Amino acid sequence: MSSNRLPAILIGIAVLLFLIYSSVFVVNEREQAIVVRFGEIQDVKAEPGLYFKLPFAFMDADRVQYVEDRALRFDLDDIRVQVRGGAFYEVDAFVVYQISDPRRFRETVSGDREAAEARLRTRLDAALRRVYGLRNFDAALSDERSQMMQEVNAQLRDAAESLGLAVRDVRIRRTDLTQEVSQQTFERMKAERLAEAELIRARGNELGQTRRAIADRQVVEIVSAAQRDSEIIRGEGDAERTRIFGEAFGRDPGFFEFYRSMRAYVASIADQGTTMVLSPDSEFFKYLNNSQGGSAGVSSQTPTAPPAAAGASPGVPAAPANGG
Repeated sequence: MSSNRLPAILIGIAVLLFLIYSSVFVVNEREQAIVVRFGEIQDVKAEPGLYFKLPFAFMDADRVQYVEDRALRFDLDDIRVQVRGGAFYEVDAFVVYQISDPRRFRETVSGDREAAEARLRTRLDAALRRVYGLRNFDAALSDERSQMMQEVNAQLRDAAESLGLAVRDVRIRRTDLTQEVSQQTFERMKAERLAEAELIRARGNELGQTRRAIADRQVVEIVSAAQRDSEIIRGEGDAERTRIFGEAFGRDPGFFEFYRSMRAYVASIADQGTTMVLSPDSEFFKYLNNSQGGSAGVSSQTPTAPPAAAGASPGVPAAPANGG
């Protein structure tokens, strides 16, 4: 009798365990659970933990649908937008969102993330075109970029809330020129840089000429000042020499005259390229004719003249050197 009850007991235990297993579900910290009973949302479990439900989900009693409870992201790549002025650009953007209302998320898109992202992607595309169309291309590269993202976020907010989603952030990853616009922009920037380079060269040449002119004027001024100072110093030296000669002549006129005559004799004899023809009673030989060194009359004897250089022209008298 006991052997006949054992299979029944085991079956009962198995059925009980199956009922318990079918009645329990677990929600972790990254998920939310939607309990659906006969197609209607019965409850939403947003807190992590162990929960119970009616068994036999295969009979459409209670079914649990899990949705994400963390930040999610989807990207929108290579969107061709037109800015103010008619030019086209390629834009990449992404959206960070979170399922904030699981009940509405289930009611609108049956809890399907791909369907929700498809709808949100369409709205993001339209918002980007609208925001870029009101601005020039430079706005996306300036401080106005953050304002543009805020406007896109504001335009997505209502659409996201209608899907049970909350948009946390919108970012523009890339804004590039299209191929044809890129070439045009390159040519324009090249022309601008060449014009700027020419302007810098012209300013440099003008500044160089100005500085060279200033330097040349300073050179002339410095040379003129140096010549003036040299002439002043030279005149002062000549005046000092004349004064010294005058004082020396005043102390002993006879000696001074004798000294000048001796200098003249030396200068005339040292010159080997000139022949002097003088009269024996010339004043030039007065110190040679007078052994006493005084002024003597013309001697009857002809003094010996200094040697003359060969080939000199006769009959050309030479003046005494240094006024002798």
